Amino acid sequence: MALIRSVDGRAPVDLPGPWRLALTSPGACAGPGDLDGVTDWIPAAVPGTAASALQAAGRWSETAPSPIHDKDVWYRTRLNGPGRFRLRFDGLATLAEIWLDGVPILTTRSMFEPHAVAVDLAVESDLALCFRSLRAELDRPAKRGRWRPRMITPGSLRHVRTSALGFMPGWAPEIDHVGPTRPITVEAVRPGAVSADLRASLDGETGRLSARLTIEGGAGAVTLRCDGRETPLVEAEPGLFAGEMVLPAIAPWWPHTHGTPNRHAVTACIDGATVDLGRVGFRSLSLTRPFEEGLSLAVNGVPVFCRGAVWMPPDLVGLGLNGTRTLLMLAREAGMNMLRVPGTTLYPATDFFDLCDELGILVWQDLMLANFDYPHDDPDFARALTREITAFLDRTQTAPSLAILCGGSEVWQQAAMLGAPRAIWADAYCETALPPLAAAQRPDIVVVPNSPSGGALPFSPRGGCTHYFGVGAYCRPLDDARRAEVGFASECLAFANPPEPGTPGPAGPTDPDWSAGIPRDRGADWDFETVRDHYVGSLYDVDPAALRAEDPERYLDLGRAAVAEVMEATFAEWCRPRSPTAGGLVLMLRDLGPGAGWGVIDWTQRPKSAWYALKRAFRPVQILITDEGLDGLHLHLVNETAQARALTVALTFTDRGGRVAGRAERAVDLDGHASLTLTSADLLGRFFDATDSYRFGPRIHDIAHARLTDADGQVVAESFHFPGPRPVTQAVIGLTAEPVMTDEGPALRVATERFAFGVQVCAPGARADDTGFHLAPGTSRLIAFPECARLPRGTVRAINGTESVEFGHDA
Repeated sequence: MALIRSVDGRAPVDLPGPWRLALTSPGACAGPGDLDGVTDWIPAAVPGTAASALQAAGRWSETAPSPIHDKDVWYRTRLNGPGRFRLRFDGLATLAEIWLDGVPILTTRSMFEPHAVAVDLAVESDLALCFRSLRAELDRPAKRGRWRPRMITPGSLRHVRTSALGFMPGWAPEIDHVGPTRPITVEAVRPGAVSADLRASLDGETGRLSARLTIEGGAGAVTLRCDGRETPLVEAEPGLFAGEMVLPAIAPWWPHTHGTPNRHAVTACIDGATVDLGRVGFRSLSLTRPFEEGLSLAVNGVPVFCRGAVWMPPDLVGLGLNGTRTLLMLAREAGMNMLRVPGTTLYPATDFFDLCDELGILVWQDLMLANFDYPHDDPDFARALTREITAFLDRTQTAPSLAILCGGSEVWQQAAMLGAPRAIWADAYCETALPPLAAAQRPDIVVVPNSPSGGALPFSPRGGCTHYFGVGAYCRPLDDARRAEVGFASECLAFANPPEPGTPGPAGPTDPDWSAGIPRDRGADWDFETVRDHYVGSLYDVDPAALRAEDPERYLDLGRAAVAEVMEATFAEWCRPRSPTAGGLVLMLRDLGPGAGWGVIDWTQRPKSAWYALKRAFRPVQILITDEGLDGLHLHLVNETAQARALTVALTFTDRGGRVAGRAERAVDLDGHASLTLTSADLLGRFFDATDSYRFGPRIHDIAHARLTDADGQVVAESFHFPGPRPVTQAVIGLTAEPVMTDEGPALRVATERFAFGVQVCAPGARADDTGFHLAPGTSRLIAFPECARLPRGTVRAINGTESVEFGHDA
């Protein structure tokens, strides 16, 4: 059923409170009547968690979280009546008991299942919520699973419908999530209650909107309205009104990389009353090949390379929405068109999907199942999971952003890696029960049984979807990204990404708190900083350990450059026209705490070098270089937008000082949603050892620079290739930075005489629109500072330069 937003402007309202919170020993108070002796109450926000309330009261710290699951947590407030009202509880974590005026009205054992209870309120009523100790529940004897994961502990968590957040040592902060994590709302119970089943689809250029409205007590006339058009709904049976609106030439919804995410308001008029049914987007979604050959999506008939990251809640303490829009805007700015919500977290609030609808970001949603051998054969567990899924699909029924529903995270992989046969790890629920359950409410989405899954083994790189860490955690060479023939990487490229200079938290490896922020797999004898160090050593021919001790600042500079280069190189392989790869989602979007975490955005929501690299890699109009050995360099031109583009391709070979060894240029017309591959021989029209493969004599160039410009001469995209060692040795390169004013605001013109490797634009308190980029000899770049009214103060330097150029009003 679609979410009813309001009726004649009346929407459910959050309970006003004020709320109070108290902690008691497990079982000390059987009900609210036993709370008279409890005096230590503190204010609490709802929605929120006990941790957020205790933090606000100065009794709890995110940096040194104390346990909460070993206590019962009580919330209380007063309600004003009188009358018949409906209370809605959208999320209660986790073992919750609810009393109204001392009478129990609800008991629930799931963090993910919403509830609605009709109640009679007195003039003033007392509402009490108790969240029983989860630790006491987890300590009770329970049937063990056939396998036990190391990542999540304890094993008894598999029986409880709650988030794995807080239970993953070395992976996420151990923060206990207890309380009403989603809104508690109240609305008067009125006659004529409405529920709606609303489905939008796209057939060519024609939109179809089917509606089934159930109206308590019936109605005289019901009209469906959308896009300035309307159609009457017919009473198919008493109280059920149905019909379909056909909308020729409707503006479709697209991922933002491929078009405009158009949305259309939908209302129903019921005997003069207006029911707001929210907004819909008209789109089609299909597979371009069998799942077993690699997941590959087409939106509105156009293949889409899905790229983005794994999502984490922006507020890890209160589990609220604070910061959600900022993170989604950064994801969009970086060219991401898909985010995956993993089964280790929680289902996002409806507002998250509304924002993804608005911004044109596809969502891959895991069920909240991860790693464990879940008791699907337990009827109570299976029914609870089905209710959970149904409720989620109900409230997201009209969200065009929801593209994939997945049966969980690394459940199949966990068992398969322990040597179990397919009969053990391929659970029947997610493989056979989930698809029809999803199709009943969302026939327009793709169902994936698990992440990863689809190959002979769940983690086989070619089939279905994989968690690919060949380049990355397993320290394979960069060309493994092609050799693995990845079909779709629903997780990939995890590194301990260093934050930018000046970020709050540990400043570097000399800080005693630095190691606490490094992610690691429990039980492994390595961490993700050693993974990053491997690529620093292999790319730049340095000893990372020695450099870390002798020059920590340069050690971090090369670490930032290494993760950026690895990400750009990997996605260049995957995005080229002949690649079998149809998507890649980086682990992960944001850090969960201070330090060098997996996130491409740090814990303060400031982008890191990896984010800037992905922004360059994910440009919808793009030029990529791949090394094809004896066939020279291949230049891949990609235009994912709907508009045809008149472009110019330039390819230049130089040494570090700028001496030109070869140059070519060609005008190209590239249709919308099209790509083209040119070879260096195509462009030059003669033999040139572009990859230094033939080696008939000394190599005469150090850098290949490909540039794509538009009809106005503006640079659209650039790409670089190094046939020999990366030019990271420091020398004077003639780096300059000149303030300029553009139509969009203040900017900085960064120029260089010699090649500049990894140009870093650092401005404390401000964000440059690019940093970590290369500059070809004799060229310049305009760097803007979003949201800055005047040029901030900062410095510009390059990995291979000795200069540090100051800029800004005090420079």
